[in-house]
Amino acid sequence: MNIAEQLSSQDAIKLENDHGAHNYHPLPVVLSKGEGVYVWDVEGKRYYDFLSAYSAVNQGHCHPRIVNALAEQAQRIALTSRAFYNDMLGRFEKYITAYFGYDKVLPMNTGAEAVETAIKICRKWAYERKGVAEEEARIIVCENNFHGRTTTIISFSNDEAARKNFGPYTPGFLKIPYDDTDALEKVLRTEKNIAGFLVEPIQGEAGVYVPSEGYLKKAAELCKAHNVLFIADEIQTGIARTGKLLAVHYEEVRPDVLILGKALSGGTYPVSAVLADDAVMDVIKPGQHGSTFGGNPVAAAVAIASLEVVKDERLADNAAELGSFFREELNKYIAGSGIVKLVRGKGLLNAIVINDAEDGDTAWNICVALKENGLLAKPTHGNIIRFAPPLVMNKEQLKDCIRIITETLKEFE
Repeated sequence: MNIAEQLSSQDAIKLENDHGAHNYHPLPVVLSKGEGVYVWDVEGKRYYDFLSAYSAVNQGHCHPRIVNALAEQAQRIALTSRAFYNDMLGRFEKYITAYFGYDKVLPMNTGAEAVETAIKICRKWAYERKGVAEEEARIIVCENNFHGRTTTIISFSNDEAARKNFGPYTPGFLKIPYDDTDALEKVLRTEKNIAGFLVEPIQGEAGVYVPSEGYLKKAAELCKAHNVLFIADEIQTGIARTGKLLAVHYEEVRPDVLILGKALSGGTYPVSAVLADDAVMDVIKPGQHGSTFGGNPVAAAVAIASLEVVKDERLADNAAELGSFFREELNKYIAGSGIVKLVRGKGLLNAIVINDAEDGDTAWNICVALKENGLLAKPTHGNIIRFAPPLVMNKEQLKDCIRIITETLKEFE
């Protein structure tokens, strides 16, 4: 097959429909090139990317420092497996643990793998450090969570599209309302054998739900008081997306277990990680957990470069400044709008709620119109549109995007 052969959008979509499983419902656009905040379709039309591959491309498409790190390392050695040492993994481990302030890191590939890893570490810690009887450990999770799509993870989802007909489900999880420390305290006080509390600092897939001020701090304090691990899933919210390096930093919270992914790779290569201190991480011994690709040399080089870009280009500060401006400008429009109820978010992780039922098609139609007008976004949960551009965006570009968004919304008033 000649990969240089030019396909039309129609041909490319047909190929996917004919030969791929139909587990996604993409917008009708076929992308073939990306640079910074922009992507181009196969016909050459340019768009602003307002999804950033679900926040995996925080550093912008094809960032030269990250791409160069990938290419240079791939030309030396790409994969050794963990049967042997390699000369990049230790450097990455030292760099990332110092960067986020933890003793140890366990590298994996995808976000879902990192969540599964955190669950295993949490359970093992409960049995070997807390004294919970084997097979009895339970982990508290939140309603409307999104932590991935593995069998274990969908077992504690309440998204029927993700769950239905994939059972039987994995036991060992207790579900409570999000942003409800009273519910958390009640479970911690009354239930036995609680090992951990797994939470997203902002629920992204659920529609960018930002919890009440003080929620994360109080939750962490409750976990500490009850000898329960506070596990933060920062796969989408971490690495500068919300205007801080981590979203938990808004409340000066330090999780017992930190889960990272997506932008850890700059969108170029699957990299994820679980960080914890020795008292937690040391429960993992040789042969008890692993991954052929986890911690490979390319991943290590890419992750170091990705984190260096975030720091050197002050992407957290940029996200904080531009995010505030974005919400201010959208709120001006919403004040006179009948189609948009509200805008919410932190940093450059934001969403608008469309005045339509969850099973309506208005949000989808707005996203199709946005595409026609040169901006790519995607609905979540029917009537919510998530906006998450690369963090390398500048103010003039953002002003242009706000113009596109508001002019498109006017078409639906």
